[in-house]
Amino acid sequence: MILGIDEVGRGPYAGPLVIGACILPSAEIAEREPEKYAWFFQLTDSKKLTAAKRESLYDKIKQGALASATGWVTSTEIDEIGISESLRLACRRAVKQIQEAKVPFSEIIIDGTMNFLVGTPLEKYVSTLKKGDLLVKEISAASIVAKVERDRYMIALSKKYPGYGFEKHVGYGTGLHQRMMEEFGLTPEHRKSFRPVQEIWLRTGTRAENSKITEDGKTDQPDPDPDPDSVLESRDDLTTSEIGSHGEEVVAKYLEAEGHEILFRNFKTKQYEIDLVSKHNDQIYFTEVKYRKNNQYGEPLEFVDQKKHKQMEFAAKAFLHTHAEFSRLIPHLAVASVNGDFVLDEWFLLTE
Repeated sequence: MILGIDEVGRGPYAGPLVIGACILPSAEIAEREPEKYAWFFQLTDSKKLTAAKRESLYDKIKQGALASATGWVTSTEIDEIGISESLRLACRRAVKQIQEAKVPFSEIIIDGTMNFLVGTPLEKYVSTLKKGDLLVKEISAASIVAKVERDRYMIALSKKYPGYGFEKHVGYGTGLHQRMMEEFGLTPEHRKSFRPVQEIWLRTGTRAENSKITEDGKTDQPDPDPDPDSVLESRDDLTTSEIGSHGEEVVAKYLEAEGHEILFRNFKTKQYEIDLVSKHNDQIYFTEVKYRKNNQYGEPLEFVDQKKHKQMEFAAKAFLHTHAEFSRLIPHLAVASVNGDFVLDEWFLLTE
């Protein structure tokens, strides 16, 4: 039996990180009872489904799965331990619930390239799979369960903190969200270790400091202490330009292997610059490449500051305005992290 695992909420500026875990009946059982398990064959990446369809499938998954669970990490914990450790913690919390349900499994497949269970007794059972939420039904179900539960949470937050638009952007760094943070300040649900959020926090402060929604009863958020001047460290034997070129080449090869067509590399005008522009199906991606010797000073997403985010948005809009042939494609902003050995750590979207 396969235990499928997927995460939701890695990139938002506010709200929890949630990992879903799911064990489903076998495909053979579903094929023998097609009417009962019609939902099984409708499972796919949660981002490709409408909210109504996700809700419908969520109910069927909770009824028909052999076991399902979600592991949550709060914004407070994310600020304390960082995104990478938060992913591992959320995964351990989800898997613990599956184990407590006493449903056996022989294999764990995690969507993406990062093994969240490294260093645990379950590590030897884990494999990772890019686009697993499209290829493995258990991962698809895990992504839907995690997405629905997190979205419901963010909608509840919109009632507690009206005006921020949590019900619309579910915590992601949209233009609306950034404007509302500027106007109202931050809530305790905002991730102050993320640099765009931190910049606003330093200017505006935090709203409703003493309120908290988490179960642990904590009423404060720790003061983050990142070193924003120590984000990128260049290798001694390469110039900054050479480092950037090598990093972009690594990411370009990854995207091509994933089926992207690279349209432009290091695209520059007098007004803006874009590291990589790629096309995949009916979507166009604008990727910012971050090189780091190590992760001593945090995750790459934490250092895409508010100014950089706005620059990326402006660049994408300006590019599409001057390249009418791509104007019908759905645009996405993305960040890629390349480590000191010029190996891609991860590539992920800034917006859904």
